[in-house]
Amino acid sequence: MDILDQKDSQQVENEAVNATNDQIENQIVMTVDESDDDSDENVEVEDFSSLSMAELVAKAESLTADGLEEYAPLKASLDSIKHLFYRQLKINNEDAKKKFLEAGGLEEDYKAPIEPLESELKNILSAFREKRNAELQRIEKEKNDNLAAKNRILEDLKNLLANAEDFGKKVPAFQKLQQEWKEVGQVPASEIAGLWKNYQLCVEQFYDNLKINNELREYDFKKNLEAKTNLCEQAEALADDSDVVGAFKKLQALHDEWREVGPVSKDNREPIWNRFKAASTVVNKRHHDYFDAMREEEVNNLAKKTALCEKVEAVDIDAISTYKEWQEKSDAIVEIQAEWKKIGFAPKKNNVAIYERFRSACDRFFNAKNEFYKNSKDKLTANLEKKIAFCEKAEALKDSDDWKGTTDKLVQLQKEWKSIGAVPKKHSDAVWKRFVAACDYFFDRKSKQQKAMKNDQDENLKKKKALIAQIKEIQIGEDHNAAYKMLKSLIAEWNEVGHVPFKDKDKVYKEYKAAIDEKFDKLNLDQAARRMDVFKSNLEEMAEKGQQKLLGERKRLVKVYESLGSDITTAENNIGFFANSKNASGLIKEMERKIEKLKEERNLVLEKIKMLEESVK
Repeated sequence: MDILDQKDSQQVENEAVNATNDQIENQIVMTVDESDDDSDENVEVEDFSSLSMAELVAKAESLTADGLEEYAPLKASLDSIKHLFYRQLKINNEDAKKKFLEAGGLEEDYKAPIEPLESELKNILSAFREKRNAELQRIEKEKNDNLAAKNRILEDLKNLLANAEDFGKKVPAFQKLQQEWKEVGQVPASEIAGLWKNYQLCVEQFYDNLKINNELREYDFKKNLEAKTNLCEQAEALADDSDVVGAFKKLQALHDEWREVGPVSKDNREPIWNRFKAASTVVNKRHHDYFDAMREEEVNNLAKKTALCEKVEAVDIDAISTYKEWQEKSDAIVEIQAEWKKIGFAPKKNNVAIYERFRSACDRFFNAKNEFYKNSKDKLTANLEKKIAFCEKAEALKDSDDWKGTTDKLVQLQKEWKSIGAVPKKHSDAVWKRFVAACDYFFDRKSKQQKAMKNDQDENLKKKKALIAQIKEIQIGEDHNAAYKMLKSLIAEWNEVGHVPFKDKDKVYKEYKAAIDEKFDKLNLDQAARRMDVFKSNLEEMAEKGQQKLLGERKRLVKVYESLGSDITTAENNIGFFANSKNASGLIKEMERKIEKLKEERNLVLEKIKMLEESVK
């Protein structure tokens, strides 16, 4: 290794002075370029305006549960939550005071109610401030510790330089101190320039004293140039980064790395710095332009929000008089509110005021709507009571097996239900579902019963057709008694078989009646027996029409029975008159035959009544 001569030492000293001046210049440029991206003006805050007081407190608690790495956005969010919370608290207090005064209270006697959520929010914000203060104290302590560490390294460098003997052996120790210097974190901003200047002087003095050969120095310059070229390339690549704010923060980190890289040759010093500074200027300009565009967008957003305020304010509340009109206007304002939420922030100085204006206009409308609905409350409540009564009626009928009668009643209830007006909205779905559930329950049962009945009726139709075929096959020989017993047996089987499908009822019954009439005619049976057999068959048709039909037939037969009894009594009285008359024997015999016939008819009616009563059971 060649030893530097006196002329070279002077050159290194001059370069050290120039390097120090360049570093100070760099520090000044960086200070100008670095923007306060953590200021409130550049922070986008989530819109919490739709949250309730409890939700605002919960949101504040969740935001402060994590660390404080992003302090500015966190503080801006908490400030917004605090503002919105106390705005709602103020509205609640004003409403409570209004109600107190409307109830006859005196203004001087009014005391605002205690809001527990306020204490909870204060505790959360207080805990956040304590955490923030602790974090600031920790950071400040860490910077002071780093300052002490760097001052110790400077002292070690000075001690290393104090002994001019055998500098070649001091290179590892010197490099170790350089590495330690790079590894130490941030120091107080006021100490950066002085520390850096002293460090650079020590480094340059060490190189001077070491009188390192040009080859080794050029190698150092070359490695530093490579490192700074890489930093330039990284800075230039940030110009295409879509995340403008993120790119700006990455640039600050690159500047920190630049400060830690050693010097380059004098020929390369200014060009490499100018390249890095030019790349930094592009990123800084994009950062500034981004926030300029954001501020322009905020101005446009203010114009849009002002237009929406004017739309809501233009609604003529006095001209709205029906539920339909209120609902139409409500839907329109809800759409406006949805449009409002899609618009971004207005300028910070106008954001709260324009929101208050919009909220006030919406509150004015919805308060008037609430007043309208409040005045209609009695009518809505009366309608609800009517519908609840209909529900109870439907529920009382849902388990009925009188399918036709109950169907008619439920259909009538459904028609009457439609004539009842609206009910309170919070009960509308519930009372309607209750009514529909009762109706559906009955009709589902009816459907299942009819399906099962259809299967049974199809089977019964097969059985009755088989019985008709058997009746037709009865042969009337000399032994009428055997044929009659067989016919009676088949008629009894017929009467045991249930209903058939309605569309086949008349046809199969006519076929059956024609078959038994034919046999009865051939058997030459008395009229009473035939009438009873026919009546038994007719019971099927009456039973199919429901119990009411059977009860109606019984009532008719009872009247016939009573009429026959009256006729018999009259006839018996008439015989007494005829007994005292001459030549009345013929009339008496005729009257007696009539009475006997009436009694037979009455007995036949009595048998029918008994048979009906068995069917009703």
